[in-house]
Amino acid sequence: MEKIKGLIAAPFTPMDKDGSVKESVIKDYYKLLKGNGVVGAFLNGSTGEGVSLSVEERKLTASLWTSEAKQDSNPLKLINLVGGTSYQQAIQLALHSKEVGIDAIAIMAPFYFKPNCAEQLADFVMKIGEAVPDMPVYFYHIPVLTGVDIPMIELIKALHGKMPNFAGVKYTHEDFMDFLSCLHFADGQYDMLWGRDENLLAALAIGAEGGVGSTFNYATPLYLKLIDDYKKGDIVSARQLQQQSIDMIRLLGKYGGIGTGKAFMKYVGIECGQFRLPIKPMTDSAYQVFVADVDALNMNAYFSKMK
Repeated sequence: MEKIKGLIAAPFTPMDKDGSVKESVIKDYYKLLKGNGVVGAFLNGSTGEGVSLSVEERKLTASLWTSEAKQDSNPLKLINLVGGTSYQQAIQLALHSKEVGIDAIAIMAPFYFKPNCAEQLADFVMKIGEAVPDMPVYFYHIPVLTGVDIPMIELIKALHGKMPNFAGVKYTHEDFMDFLSCLHFADGQYDMLWGRDENLLAALAIGAEGGVGSTFNYATPLYLKLIDDYKKGDIVSARQLQQQSIDMIRLLGKYGGIGTGKAFMKYVGIECGQFRLPIKPMTDSAYQVFVADVDALNMNAYFSKMK
Protein backbone atom coordinates (compact mmCIF):
# COMPACT_ATOMS: atom_id res chain seq x y z
CA MET A 1 0.00 0.00 0.00
CA GLU A 2 1.44 3.31 -1.11
CA LYS A 3 1.92 5.92 1.60
CA ILE A 4 0.30 9.30 1.09
CA LYS A 5 2.73 12.20 1.15
CA GLY A 6 1.61 15.82 1.31
CA LEU A 7 -1.49 17.59 2.57
CA ILE A 8 -4.87 15.91 2.87
CA ALA A 9 -7.74 18.29 3.55
CA ALA A 10 -10.62 17.26 5.79
CA PRO A 11 -13.56 18.84 3.93
CA PHE A 12 -16.57 20.41 5.59
CA THR A 13 -19.96 19.07 4.55
CA PRO A 14 -21.81 21.94 2.83
CA MET A 15 -25.27 22.48 4.30
CA ASP A 16 -28.26 24.25 2.79
CA LYS A 17 -30.46 26.61 4.79
CA ASP A 18 -32.83 23.75 5.61
CA GLY A 19 -29.96 21.71 7.06
CA SER A 20 -29.69 19.25 4.16
CA VAL A 21 -26.45 18.43 2.36
CA LYS A 22 -25.88 21.02 -0.36
CA GLU A 23 -24.71 18.87 -3.25
CA SER A 24 -24.01 21.70 -5.71
CA VAL A 25 -21.05 23.02 -3.71
CA ILE A 26 -18.87 19.91 -4.04
CA LYS A 27 -17.78 20.61 -7.64
CA ASP A 28 -16.22 23.98 -6.78
CA TYR A 29 -14.95 22.63 -3.46
CA TYR A 30 -13.05 19.86 -5.26
CA LYS A 31 -11.58 22.41 -7.68
CA LEU A 32 -10.46 24.63 -4.80
CA LEU A 33 -8.61 21.82 -3.05
CA LYS A 34 -7.04 20.43 -6.21
CA GLY A 35 -6.07 23.84 -7.54
CA ASN A 36 -4.25 24.80 -4.36
CA GLY A 37 -2.17 21.66 -4.09
CA VAL A 38 -3.65 19.22 -1.60
CA VAL A 39 -3.19 15.57 -2.55
CA GLY A 40 -6.25 14.10 -0.88
CA ALA A 41 -9.47 14.55 1.05
CA PHE A 42 -10.54 12.88 4.30
CA LEU A 43 -14.32 12.64 4.08
CA ASN A 44 -16.97 12.44 6.81
CA GLY A 45 -14.51 13.08 9.62
CA SER A 46 -14.86 15.50 12.52
CA THR A 47 -14.65 18.50 10.20
CA GLY A 48 -17.15 16.87 7.84
CA GLU A 49 -19.63 16.25 10.67
CA GLY A 50 -19.73 12.54 9.88
CA VAL A 51 -21.09 11.63 13.30
CA SER A 52 -23.94 14.15 12.80
CA LEU A 53 -24.95 12.79 9.40
CA SER A 54 -27.29 9.92 8.61
CA VAL A 55 -25.96 6.81 6.90
CA GLU A 56 -27.58 7.93 3.64
CA GLU A 57 -26.02 11.40 3.91
CA ARG A 58 -22.59 9.89 4.49
CA LYS A 59 -23.07 7.72 1.42
CA LEU A 60 -24.16 10.78 -0.55
CA THR A 61 -21.08 12.73 0.48
CA ALA A 62 -18.78 9.89 -0.54
CA SER A 63 -20.56 9.56 -3.88
CA LEU A 64 -20.35 13.28 -4.64
CA TRP A 65 -16.60 13.43 -4.02
CA THR A 66 -15.85 10.29 -6.00
CA SER A 67 -17.95 11.64 -8.86
CA GLU A 68 -15.63 14.65 -9.07
CA ALA A 69 -12.51 12.50 -8.70
CA LYS A 70 -13.55 10.29 -11.61
CA GLN A 71 -13.51 13.34 -13.89
CA ASP A 72 -9.94 14.20 -12.86
CA SER A 73 -6.97 12.69 -14.72
CA ASN A 74 -4.88 12.94 -11.54
CA PRO A 75 -7.53 12.68 -8.83
CA LEU A 76 -7.31 13.46 -5.15
CA LYS A 77 -6.84 10.44 -2.90
CA LEU A 78 -10.11 9.97 -1.04
CA ILE A 79 -10.27 8.46 2.45
CA ASN A 80 -13.75 7.98 3.88
CA LEU A 81 -14.39 7.70 7.61
CA VAL A 82 -16.87 4.85 8.08
CA GLY A 83 -16.33 4.03 11.76
CA GLY A 84 -18.52 4.91 14.68
CA THR A 85 -20.22 3.05 17.50
CA SER A 86 -21.72 0.29 15.31
CA TYR A 87 -19.43 -2.01 13.36
CA GLN A 88 -22.41 -3.19 11.30
CA GLN A 89 -23.10 0.38 10.17
CA ALA A 90 -19.39 0.85 9.48
CA ILE A 91 -19.33 -2.28 7.32
CA GLN A 92 -22.31 -0.97 5.35
CA LEU A 93 -20.47 2.31 4.73
CA ALA A 94 -17.24 0.49 3.91
CA LEU A 95 -18.94 -1.62 1.27
CA HIS A 96 -20.53 1.48 -0.22
CA SER A 97 -17.13 3.20 -0.26
CA LYS A 98 -15.71 0.31 -2.25
CA GLU A 99 -18.67 0.37 -4.62
CA VAL A 100 -18.34 4.06 -5.51
CA GLY A 101 -14.55 4.04 -5.82
CA ILE A 102 -13.18 5.49 -2.56
CA ASP A 103 -9.42 4.86 -2.26
CA ALA A 104 -9.31 3.96 1.44
CA ILE A 105 -11.52 3.90 4.52
CA ALA A 106 -10.91 5.00 8.09
CA ILE A 107 -12.25 3.68 11.37
CA MET A 108 -12.33 5.42 14.74
CA ALA A 109 -12.78 4.02 18.22
CA PRO A 110 -16.37 3.40 19.36
CA PHE A 111 -17.04 6.26 21.75
CA TYR A 112 -20.02 5.09 23.82
CA PHE A 113 -19.15 1.53 24.81
CA LYS A 114 -15.40 2.03 24.79
CA PRO A 115 -12.70 -0.61 24.37
CA ASN A 116 -10.42 -0.78 27.40
CA CYS A 117 -7.33 -2.23 25.73
CA ALA A 118 -5.58 -2.38 22.36
CA GLU A 119 -6.73 -5.96 21.72
CA GLN A 120 -10.41 -5.01 22.05
CA LEU A 121 -9.93 -2.05 19.76
CA ALA A 122 -8.03 -4.20 17.25
CA ASP A 123 -10.91 -6.72 17.18
CA PHE A 124 -13.32 -3.90 16.35
CA VAL A 125 -11.07 -2.58 13.56
CA MET A 126 -10.53 -6.04 12.07
CA LYS A 127 -14.24 -6.81 12.11
CA ILE A 128 -14.82 -3.87 9.76
CA GLY A 129 -11.63 -4.22 7.74
CA GLU A 130 -12.22 -7.85 6.82
CA ALA A 131 -15.41 -6.80 4.97
CA VAL A 132 -13.29 -4.92 2.41
CA PRO A 133 -10.04 -6.94 2.31
CA ASP A 134 -8.74 -5.21 -0.83
CA MET A 135 -9.15 -1.66 0.55
CA PRO A 136 -6.54 0.13 2.68
CA VAL A 137 -7.87 0.81 6.18
CA TYR A 138 -6.66 3.65 8.41
CA PHE A 139 -7.41 4.13 12.08
CA TYR A 140 -8.48 7.64 13.07
CA HIS A 141 -6.94 8.42 16.47
CA ILE A 142 -8.64 11.42 18.08
CA PRO A 143 -8.91 10.74 21.83
CA VAL A 144 -10.00 14.31 22.63
CA LEU A 145 -13.35 13.47 20.98
CA THR A 146 -13.68 9.68 21.34
CA GLY A 147 -12.36 9.46 24.89
CA VAL A 148 -10.32 6.40 23.87
CA ASP A 149 -6.64 7.10 24.54
CA ILE A 150 -5.02 3.76 23.81
CA PRO A 151 -1.44 4.27 22.56
CA MET A 152 -1.31 3.71 18.83
CA ILE A 153 1.89 1.71 19.05
CA GLU A 154 -0.10 -0.87 21.04
CA LEU A 155 -2.88 -0.92 18.43
CA ILE A 156 -0.41 -1.31 15.57
CA LYS A 157 1.28 -4.20 17.36
CA ALA A 158 -2.11 -5.84 17.95
CA LEU A 159 -2.97 -5.56 14.24
CA HIS A 160 0.46 -6.31 12.78
CA GLY A 161 0.46 -9.62 10.92
CA LYS A 162 -3.27 -10.10 11.47
CA MET A 163 -4.80 -7.48 9.16
CA PRO A 164 -3.09 -7.28 5.76
CA ASN A 165 -5.09 -4.23 4.63
CA PHE A 166 -4.28 -2.12 7.69
CA ALA A 167 -2.55 0.95 6.21
CA GLY A 168 -1.78 3.22 9.16
CA VAL A 169 -3.11 5.95 11.42
CA LYS A 170 -4.54 9.43 11.11
CA TYR A 171 -2.94 10.73 14.29
CA THR A 172 -4.85 13.64 15.84
CA HIS A 173 -3.16 13.79 19.21
CA GLU A 174 -0.08 15.39 20.79
CA ASP A 175 1.89 12.32 21.94
CA PHE A 176 5.06 12.67 19.89
CA MET A 177 6.69 9.74 21.71
CA ASP A 178 3.89 7.42 20.64
CA PHE A 179 3.84 8.86 17.11
CA LEU A 180 7.58 8.36 16.62
CA SER A 181 7.36 4.78 17.89
CA CYS A 182 4.64 4.12 15.31
CA LEU A 183 6.77 5.66 12.55
CA HIS A 184 9.68 3.34 13.42
CA PHE A 185 7.66 0.16 13.92
CA ALA A 186 8.37 -2.66 11.43
CA ASP A 187 10.89 -0.54 9.54
CA GLY A 188 8.34 2.19 8.92
CA GLN A 189 5.75 -0.09 7.34
CA TYR A 190 2.71 1.95 8.35
CA ASP A 191 1.50 5.26 6.99
CA MET A 192 1.36 7.80 9.83
CA LEU A 193 -0.65 10.88 8.86
CA TRP A 194 -0.28 13.80 11.25
CA GLY A 195 -3.57 15.41 12.31
CA ARG A 196 -2.69 18.54 14.30
CA ASP A 197 -2.23 21.51 11.95
CA GLU A 198 -0.94 23.78 14.72
CA ASN A 199 2.17 21.66 15.27
CA LEU A 200 2.81 20.26 11.81
CA LEU A 201 6.38 21.57 11.87
CA ALA A 202 7.22 19.53 14.96
CA ALA A 203 5.76 16.43 13.30
CA LEU A 204 7.87 17.02 10.19
CA ALA A 205 10.95 17.18 12.38
CA ILE A 206 10.38 13.65 13.68
CA GLY A 207 9.53 12.16 10.31
CA ALA A 208 5.92 12.85 9.27
CA GLU A 209 5.48 13.11 5.51
CA GLY A 210 1.70 13.42 5.27
CA GLY A 211 -0.90 15.33 7.21
CA VAL A 212 -4.67 15.58 7.45
CA GLY A 213 -6.18 18.87 8.57
CA SER A 214 -9.20 21.12 8.51
CA THR A 215 -7.22 24.33 7.95
CA PHE A 216 -5.68 22.80 4.83
CA ASN A 217 -9.11 23.51 3.26
CA TYR A 218 -8.60 27.25 3.25
CA ALA A 219 -4.90 27.90 3.94
CA THR A 220 -3.15 25.31 1.77
CA PRO A 221 -0.45 27.73 0.48
CA LEU A 222 0.65 28.49 4.05
CA TYR A 223 1.36 24.85 4.84
CA LEU A 224 2.92 24.06 1.47
CA LYS A 225 5.41 26.88 2.00
CA LEU A 226 6.04 25.74 5.58
CA ILE A 227 6.88 22.24 4.31
CA ASP A 228 9.04 23.61 1.49
CA ASP A 229 10.97 25.89 3.85
CA TYR A 230 11.51 23.04 6.27
CA LYS A 231 12.86 20.81 3.51
CA LYS A 232 15.18 23.59 2.33
CA GLY A 233 16.50 24.04 5.87
CA ASP A 234 15.00 27.50 6.36
CA ILE A 235 13.80 26.71 9.87
CA VAL A 236 13.35 30.35 10.88
CA SER A 237 10.83 30.92 8.08
CA ALA A 238 9.10 27.59 8.79
CA ARG A 239 8.69 28.59 12.43
CA GLN A 240 7.22 31.94 11.46
CA LEU A 241 4.73 30.23 9.16
CA GLN A 242 3.76 27.80 11.91
CA GLN A 243 3.13 30.80 14.18
CA GLN A 244 0.87 32.30 11.51
CA SER A 245 -0.98 29.01 11.44
CA ILE A 246 -1.38 29.16 15.22
CA ASP A 247 -2.63 32.76 15.09
CA MET A 248 -5.20 31.73 12.51
CA ILE A 249 -6.28 28.64 14.46
CA ARG A 250 -6.74 30.70 17.62
CA LEU A 251 -9.61 32.45 15.85
CA LEU A 252 -11.43 29.11 15.80
CA GLY A 253 -11.56 29.14 19.58
CA LYS A 254 -12.37 32.82 19.76
CA TYR A 255 -15.49 32.38 17.62
CA GLY A 256 -16.80 29.13 19.03
CA GLY A 257 -14.65 26.25 17.84
CA ILE A 258 -14.97 23.89 14.89
CA GLY A 259 -17.95 25.70 13.36
CA THR A 260 -15.72 28.72 12.69
CA GLY A 261 -14.05 26.68 9.98
CA LYS A 262 -17.08 27.18 7.75
CA ALA A 263 -16.69 30.94 8.25
CA PHE A 264 -13.14 30.60 6.93
CA MET A 265 -14.53 28.72 3.92
CA LYS A 266 -16.97 31.55 3.27
CA TYR A 267 -14.04 33.97 3.53
CA VAL A 268 -12.23 32.15 0.69
CA GLY A 269 -15.37 31.91 -1.44
CA ILE A 270 -16.96 28.53 -0.70
CA GLU A 271 -20.30 28.78 1.13
CA CYS A 272 -20.73 25.73 3.35
CA GLY A 273 -23.61 26.94 5.50
CA GLN A 274 -23.78 26.16 9.20
CA PHE A 275 -22.81 23.20 11.36
CA ARG A 276 -25.58 21.05 12.74
CA LEU A 277 -26.68 21.27 16.34
CA PRO A 278 -25.35 21.22 18.96
CA ILE A 279 -22.64 23.35 17.29
CA LYS A 280 -23.69 26.97 17.65
CA PRO A 281 -24.03 28.87 14.36
CA MET A 282 -22.16 32.13 13.76
CA THR A 283 -24.42 35.17 13.45
CA ASP A 284 -24.07 37.62 10.55
CA SER A 285 -22.85 40.34 12.91
CA ALA A 286 -20.24 38.01 14.44
CA TYR A 287 -19.08 37.11 10.92
CA GLN A 288 -18.34 40.76 10.16
CA VAL A 289 -16.16 41.02 13.28
CA PHE A 290 -14.55 37.71 12.34
CA VAL A 291 -13.66 39.03 8.87
CA ALA A 292 -11.94 42.02 10.45
CA ASP A 293 -9.88 39.68 12.64
CA VAL A 294 -8.92 37.54 9.65
CA ASP A 295 -7.91 40.61 7.65
CA ALA A 296 -5.74 41.70 10.58
CA LEU A 297 -3.69 38.50 10.24
CA ASN A 298 -2.18 39.98 7.03
CA MET A 299 -1.88 36.57 5.42
CA ASN A 300 -3.98 36.95 2.30
CA ALA A 301 -1.19 35.42 0.21
CA TYR A 302 -1.50 32.20 2.21
CA PHE A 303 -5.23 31.63 1.86
CA SER A 304 -6.52 29.20 -0.77
CA LYS A 305 -7.97 30.73 -3.94
CA MET A 306 -10.09 29.35 -6.75
CA LYS A 307 -7.95 28.73 -9.84
